Amino acid sequence: MSKDDHKIDADDRCVFDVLNERKYTVDYFQREYSWEQKHIEQLITDLTSAFLDAYTEGDSRTAVEHYNNYYLGPFVVSSKEGMKSIIDGQQRLTSLTLFLIYLNNLQKELGVKESIESLVFSERFGQKSFNIQVDERKSCLEKLFREGCYEVQPDDDESTINMAERYANIEKVFPEEIKGKAFPYFLDWLKYNVILVEITAYSDDNAYTIFESMNDRGLNLTSTEMLKGYILSRFKEPKDREKANVFWKESIQSLHRYSKEEDQKFFQAWLRSRYADTIRQSKAGSANEDFEKIGTRFHSWFRDNLPKMGLKPDSPQEFHTLVHEEMKYYLRAYLDILNAQKEEKPGWEHVFYINQWGIAASLSFPLMLAPLNSTDSVDVTRRKINLVARYIETFAVRRSINFRTFSASSIRYTMFTLVKELRGKDLDSLRTLLLAKLAGMEEKWDGLVRFKLHGQNRWFVKFLLSRITAFIEQKAGLPSNFSTYFVSPGTKPFEVEHIWADKFAEHQDEFQQQHDFDNYRNRIGDLVLLPRGTNQSYGAMPYAKKLEHYLKENLLVKSLHSKVYENNPNFLGMAKNLDIPFKSHDSFTKADIGERQALVQRICEVIWGDGEKF
Repeated sequence: MSKDDHKIDADDRCVFDVLNERKYTVDYFQREYSWEQKHIEQLITDLTSAFLDAYTEGDSRTAVEHYNNYYLGPFVVSSKEGMKSIIDGQQRLTSLTLFLIYLNNLQKELGVKESIESLVFSERFGQKSFNIQVDERKSCLEKLFREGCYEVQPDDDESTINMAERYANIEKVFPEEIKGKAFPYFLDWLKYNVILVEITAYSDDNAYTIFESMNDRGLNLTSTEMLKGYILSRFKEPKDREKANVFWKESIQSLHRYSKEEDQKFFQAWLRSRYADTIRQSKAGSANEDFEKIGTRFHSWFRDNLPKMGLKPDSPQEFHTLVHEEMKYYLRAYLDILNAQKEEKPGWEHVFYINQWGIAASLSFPLMLAPLNSTDSVDVTRRKINLVARYIETFAVRRSINFRTFSASSIRYTMFTLVKELRGKDLDSLRTLLLAKLAGMEEKWDGLVRFKLHGQNRWFVKFLLSRITAFIEQKAGLPSNFSTYFVSPGTKPFEVEHIWADKFAEHQDEFQQQHDFDNYRNRIGDLVLLPRGTNQSYGAMPYAKKLEHYLKENLLVKSLHSKVYENNPNFLGMAKNLDIPFKSHDSFTKADIGERQALVQRICEVIWGDGEKF
């Protein structure tokens, strides 16, 4: 590297000097164009307000030279072989380009003929091209320049979609008072009085150093974008770097279809699942460790922990493997989990269940990814993920029926330790380990003897009853599933209802105090799921009259009636095979609630315990 390669220049330049017939590419360090409406509106408001504060109608055009300057901030470029690549600042420069296109279209409407086209595009050897060159954005910019609008296409990338939306925002926010005599004055002021500082580096290493120092401390870029910049800087061949860049871009866009933060959640889950070895101790003054650092600044953690990932900073091949094999595999698994959370699908059921009732995602995703190996088949990957999800569901249900919390802060150390134990396990070893963990839990199924509905657990009670109801119906050959009762798509939603009406006076033969009656009435043995509105129609009836109506409801409710036990071989066979003590109840007393309580416990043991192969 020559002495000049180490040189860094910084110069203040007006917009005209920055953009007039100047060509820039957008460096791979940079993120997609991601400004939101609030950002572009703030920029336009700031610029136009600064101008209007200085402008007085009747001023000569030359007076604009003495108006106050407006500082738009720094931008960083890498200069190599006569081409300048934007390292930092493309959000502002792209927004400025959109604004200039808008002003050029506006001046045509106003009948003004000022020279600003050269700030947007320029011509060389008979070829016109935009001054900020990104191939994927070209068609959008051309449409905006020629027609003032762009219709988003299905295959457009994130940058193109945002550019079209931000251009529309500019139209709405640009003030009317500048559309008259002030317009040419404003163009002069924008070109010559709006100042940026151009920082120029002459090597990739210096460019990345400047990029990192300007963004890492202020977090102007996300950890995902900082990580991308670092990883792509490890590729030496331009074609390899571009291939990785394309894959990275497509990957982040696939995650953003779920949420704008999903990319960061993915990297946190992946890195924690595979590489985090330490966690902060739960005592005052403890320092952050791997788990916490990955959760806040995973790009810094990554750079500082290359040996943990089997990486050397000067080995492009290792980074190629990381991106195109490891990241590709774990991204696919992560996306499969996200899809499985959306609807109940065969083979992925437990992933769906824990999305309704389970531990925090910051713990569940690392757990589900931990046993995976990038060489696992699609089927083995699915089975491992669903197996871990089943463990998580069982853990959460057993804690809940024993009135034990499972907030992230209370179980983080336990679950982090388990993540490390699960890493790379084959299916049989994974199953054995998870069963051993469940066998060692303090919370047992006999907690259901005391379990009841209270003010804060109605959601869980509905979850529990939905799982129980769907399970026995499926085992009896009926076409229902958990979603039938918990989600209730296209039907009246199911609600948790009491078998006993809220009439203490009718139960004074068994209860002397109202609160004792209320306590028993809220026990799980007295609760069922009924469609909204159904219980209101006969909820106040005595049990004997309700019983006939129950024959029209789901199997768990029907099982209260003696007729269900006549000529119903599927139901009776299911009860016998699973050793579930169903019985009818002609009356419903305190003792009957106790029997139904035991029934619920047995069904839970079959679903989540030893009754069905884990």
